Amino acid sequence: MSKNLLLWVVIGMTMMSIFNMFSGSMNGKTEPMSYTAFVEKVDQGLVDDVTIQDKQAVGHYRDMAGNITRFELELPNDPTLVQRLIDAKVEVQASHREESLFLTILISWFPMLLLIGVWIFFMRQMQGGGKGGAMGFGKSKAKLLTEHSDRKTFDDVAGCDEAKQEVTEVIEFLRDPSKFTRLGGKIPKGILLVGPPGTGKTLLGRAIAGEAEVPFYSISGSDFVEMFVGVGASRVRDMFEQAKKNAPCIIFVDEIDAMGRHRGAGLGGGNDEREQTLNQLLVEMDGFEANEGVILVAATNRPDVLDPALLRPGRFDRQVTVGNPDMPGRVAILKVHMKKVPLSSDVDVKALARGTPGFSGADLANLVNEAALSAARYNRDKVTNQDFEEAKDKVMMGAERRSMIMTEEEKALTAYHEAGHALVGIHSPKHDPLHKVTIIPRGRALGVTMNLPERDRLSQSRIELESRLASLFGGRMAEELVFGKENITTGAGHDIQQATKIAKAMVTEYGFSDRLGRLRFSENEEEVFLGRSVTQSKHVSDATSRIIDEEVRAFVDIAEEKARFILTEHRDELEIIAQGLLEYETLSGKEVTALLKGEKISRKDDLNKMPKADVDDDSSVVMDDDKEDHQVSDKGTGQES
Repeated sequence: MSKNLLLWVVIGMTMMSIFNMFSGSMNGKTEPMSYTAFVEKVDQGLVDDVTIQDKQAVGHYRDMAGNITRFELELPNDPTLVQRLIDAKVEVQASHREESLFLTILISWFPMLLLIGVWIFFMRQMQGGGKGGAMGFGKSKAKLLTEHSDRKTFDDVAGCDEAKQEVTEVIEFLRDPSKFTRLGGKIPKGILLVGPPGTGKTLLGRAIAGEAEVPFYSISGSDFVEMFVGVGASRVRDMFEQAKKNAPCIIFVDEIDAMGRHRGAGLGGGNDEREQTLNQLLVEMDGFEANEGVILVAATNRPDVLDPALLRPGRFDRQVTVGNPDMPGRVAILKVHMKKVPLSSDVDVKALARGTPGFSGADLANLVNEAALSAARYNRDKVTNQDFEEAKDKVMMGAERRSMIMTEEEKALTAYHEAGHALVGIHSPKHDPLHKVTIIPRGRALGVTMNLPERDRLSQSRIELESRLASLFGGRMAEELVFGKENITTGAGHDIQQATKIAKAMVTEYGFSDRLGRLRFSENEEEVFLGRSVTQSKHVSDATSRIIDEEVRAFVDIAEEKARFILTEHRDELEIIAQGLLEYETLSGKEVTALLKGEKISRKDDLNKMPKADVDDDSSVVMDDDKEDHQVSDKGTGQES
């Protein structure tokens, strides 16, 4: 706004200068004179010449010293003036005023031009200062990044080797098109990068342009949709026109689902602005005019909502999946983010990658950043392994809330609750190993039990899910066993929610129910209608619905009885873990194993406990218990999380 305001000030000053210049050139340097003084000088014979222009007179006179001065005056209606001038032997001329055409137009149109300028200024602000001002909101907002501006290469992208191999052909085509054209091959016009959020789709798109050393246009799918009808389609046309001028080049559209959703979902029909934008994009990608050298790369985490016309051959005919990295990929990503971080000698990158299953590239970047912040809070010169452990716990389980005051009864109940989760998991077959258990409040939970798999999991067996169900009920069964059924709390609410969800999926999705067989039963499906998510019920008979409820109840009851049996058989171990939690507050999986073996644990430098001065971190982290890669059981506060 400051730049625009300064521009209009400069334009106004320039116009005023031009006006003064023309005004000065018309009038020249003159001396005003009254009519009486003019008549006296005429009678004295001092006036040499007079030029009469309408009601004005301009001329020259001499003073007593002989100096000549130019004068001007307004003439009254005096019929004898001309004869008096002739009698005084004054040279008399008559002329009409010749005004400048530019000056006339400027004076007459200046107010209108000023109003138009003010209107354009405010329209530019309403349109967000887009290209071309008020009349240019149909121009593309794509940002052009050349190979010399913040260039990214494949060295900056790690953990997605397969995805990089898929796009290598695009890079080779942009570098040497004849390699493919001589064999009659054509490069795909569109590449769709699909994957969960934070996996590096945008970074991969920039790396493609950096490796190919070609111009790279970046734009978001939401930038095409505006309040005016036809703006989105106009911007698509303008974007491809700019790309053709700089071909070969790459256009990267992030979050393309904002403009490429399935057409006809609702009552908008073909007149919907978003659908018009999508239609124009389809025409530009595969219309009558060829777009040789222009490759469209798009990214989305919702490929299921895209219009089928976008995914057909000739448009986005190649889909590249950019998923969460595996263990070697996490090692490579951590090394990339650790380049600028001074590390201590005790940091083991492989061990850290092994303990972060299911983490995306963005999660790992956040992990390294949190570790650096932790080291800075302790005034360390290097980031240690303990900093990474604290950062990992914070990312997975939430920030510690040591300022929360708990009574001894609440603390003991939380300790037995978490000990129940841990013990049932230890004695359940094929359950993920115990990673850490704590009674320090984190996020919205009063205590957390975390289990991590030994390797990256691609699928889960029935016995693994049944063991997971049993460990979820370990907390409630421990409360009931130690404190009595009348003293159980609402802390198991989140555990029950997760257990119900898993049991229902086992029955309706995974085909683990013998009574229902290998059929999928999905009672509710969501569909977009007029921009809103509307729930539609698929036909499930009352008898089938009753059987589903009975089968879900059966899985839950079996898991509950299994947890009760394990805790009853190993009551002494439950006491050992609970007392260890009351003493140390946080126990690792190895420490729990040592306690169960009767060994003593010693902590020479207990860095797990945060100083009181550092307990002002109010970051609210909601735990993702739905991830299959790591499991978190918590004793909640009874609130819905």
